[in-house]
Amino acid sequence: MLEKVDGVILKTQDYGETHKIITIYSRKLGKISTLARGAKKTKSRMAAVTQPFIYGNFFVYLNKGLSTIQQGEIEYSFRAIREDIFKTAYTAYITELTDKIVDPQIPDPFLFEELYQTMSWIEEHEDVEIPIMMYELKMFVKGGFGPMVNGCANCNNKEFPYAFSIAEGGLLCKRCRYLDEKAIPLPDSVSKLLHLFTAVELKRIGTISVKSENRQLIRKILDAYYEQYGGYFLKSKRFLRQLDLLK
Repeated sequence: MLEKVDGVILKTQDYGETHKIITIYSRKLGKISTLARGAKKTKSRMAAVTQPFIYGNFFVYLNKGLSTIQQGEIEYSFRAIREDIFKTAYTAYITELTDKIVDPQIPDPFLFEELYQTMSWIEEHEDVEIPIMMYELKMFVKGGFGPMVNGCANCNNKEFPYAFSIAEGGLLCKRCRYLDEKAIPLPDSVSKLLHLFTAVELKRIGTISVKSENRQLIRKILDAYYEQYGGYFLKSKRFLRQLDLLK
């Protein structure tokens, strides 16, 4: 069955001497893997439209196994991302995270829109730390291991202040702090940001002013939390650390 699919290319993989396997995250079908015949040939029409991070329209012949791209057209190239090593590194991280966590062929229009909006932000801005963390938290939820950030993870108490417990999977109120001596005390502003980042769409956010020390604290929490519950090794994250972009 031939389907018209709009989506973002998450990754490409060489297949044989001239072909590529392309992983597309689409609004309509979710994540699909497709064969792009001749995409490794420099003069092929498929070569340009099957680059990483391309947002395009694709005519895909869907199979139970590996589907096949019949035709493709670039809708938006995200050229500024691919021409900047730092923007490329950030985008590689969120696309790899998406590829690892989402299951094939399960559409999620909300998550698709968040990926597209985050990529657009990366392309247009230099300060991308906040959108990256917002997307990470939403992906944690999608993966089924999102932290409890709208109340105490133990008793659902809504009263500040909180501490963040990796072991208990989220916020702990004053009464429940005894459950984890290693819980990280949080300023009220950080507790509120964790909930905001998880629940609010990026396009609804204008400019968020977050103190440097609070950014570092949230980064520390997200890294430790993913290491505990994420379960997937991310090569792109290691590269970000080598570039000193993800501390």
